[in-house]
Amino acid sequence: MKEKNNLPKIDRAQLKDVSEVRIDTSLPCAERMKQYVEQIGNPYCYLDHGIVVNVEFGDSTVSLQERLKSFACSLE
Repeated sequence: MKEKNNLPKIDRAQLKDVSEVRIDTSLPCAERMKQYVEQIGNPYCYLDHGIVVNVEFGDSTVSLQERLKSFACSLE
């Protein structure tokens, strides 16, 4: 049986590529997060070296904000 694709149509031209995001690692963590979101636009749907990434979370108590904070704070 063929699996049905439930993803909405995505206009790739509207997406930012994460490979082009530049974060100033000398900034505090909150400012790094702000820079990331300002540059990537939609943190749930973006490109990674030309590949569409559509982020969804399942049954988890970890929020996107917590995951982004962890990511931004890990940058050195």
